[in-house]
Amino acid sequence: MSRRPQLRTELPGPRARALIERSDATVSPSYTRDHPLVVESADGLWLTDPDGNEFLDMCAGIATTSTGHCHPQVVAAIREQAGKLIHMSGTDFYYPVQGRLASRLAALHPVRGERSRVYFGNSGTEANEAAMKLARYVTGRPHFIAFFDAFHGRTGGALSLTASKSRQRQGFGALLSAFHTLYPDPYRLGPNATELAMERLHDLFRTVAPPEDVAAIFVEPIQGEGGYIIPPDDFLLRLREVCDTHGIVLVFDEVQSGMGRTGRMFAWEHTQVKADILTTAKGIASGMPISCTFASDDLMRWKPGAHASTFGGNPISCAAANATLDLLLGGLIDNAARVGAYLKERLEAAIGDHPNVGDIRGRGLMVGVELVTDRATKQRASTMRDQLVMDCFYRSGMIILGAGRNTVRFSPALTLSEAEADVAVELFSRSLHVLSGH
Repeated sequence: MSRRPQLRTELPGPRARALIERSDATVSPSYTRDHPLVVESADGLWLTDPDGNEFLDMCAGIATTSTGHCHPQVVAAIREQAGKLIHMSGTDFYYPVQGRLASRLAALHPVRGERSRVYFGNSGTEANEAAMKLARYVTGRPHFIAFFDAFHGRTGGALSLTASKSRQRQGFGALLSAFHTLYPDPYRLGPNATELAMERLHDLFRTVAPPEDVAAIFVEPIQGEGGYIIPPDDFLLRLREVCDTHGIVLVFDEVQSGMGRTGRMFAWEHTQVKADILTTAKGIASGMPISCTFASDDLMRWKPGAHASTFGGNPISCAAANATLDLLLGGLIDNAARVGAYLKERLEAAIGDHPNVGDIRGRGLMVGVELVTDRATKQRASTMRDQLVMDCFYRSGMIILGAGRNTVRFSPALTLSEAEADVAVELFSRSLHVLSGH
């Protein structure tokens, strides 16, 4: 029999409540805390709280624990490295584990040019900050272009690119010079989505952002926080052509979509369009903090001291990343493609004709279900989405998250089995039918 969530107390239970109260009294209130969940231990796709409740994790720490929680090979690599070297700052010194990881990542060659280089940071927002600085450094231009509903991070530079929720910008004053334009959502814009997006981009060039002053265009090959939106296949090619015409650096933000999540190492591989710079983070080290900014030898030509990080490429994180790469290349990327397709098929069979399901989309284990109040008008069912996320937690013991204004995302570990996918679809379908009355 397939493993299932086990809810042994009310949620949150007494021990979890005490820990939540302690945390709320001392931790910054800026954290969002989507679920009243305290995780004491985890294994694969399963979480256990201090009260003994067991949950099915379909979000993987926001698409981060790519090999599942506490994969034995990753744990072993971390333990071995912790016994040899914990920190030495790769900014100023060399150590073998970082050099090995850099060589392996550069060999993936995810950007244009003859050879790839990699800059190490600690998070996705740091990777995008590095990309912004590098783009300005090599072009001498001041402006950036990104897309509405994009999320590129919360630090000052990356926040300039982010256009996900107004509260993420509220109160922070002037940011860097970035303009935003339309992302081509096929579900909402129809078959002319790419053409509409390119028209809006050229409107920017014509009115407020002369292309000669634009350093870079930042784009997610699949928009993550915006709702797991997959643009038409010709969109990235059209962006590539525009950037080549005007000498603009094209940056792919694969912080969420990279490292095997879509059934390929990187999401751009589905269209075979390469960027000049690529950023990735979440899934690279199975939960340990590390990020990468890739660029070609020709582009990453900044001088020593131009950009660096004390903790970026930490030895333990590099060891975890090397172990993660072994697992991804050893079969987990293929599993993400196969089981991701199965998950999407099962969702379509279970809820595809539900009156509140507008769209089911995804590549690999990056799957989104967009909820609407009416299929004809496509009016967003934002409140229902939020209720559904919480109902799955309280009623079923499954952890899922929202994305965009009205989409539920499935971003589990790439170790997901078909049996676990069946359980997830059953629990999700049950909650949806209970909430909707259909």
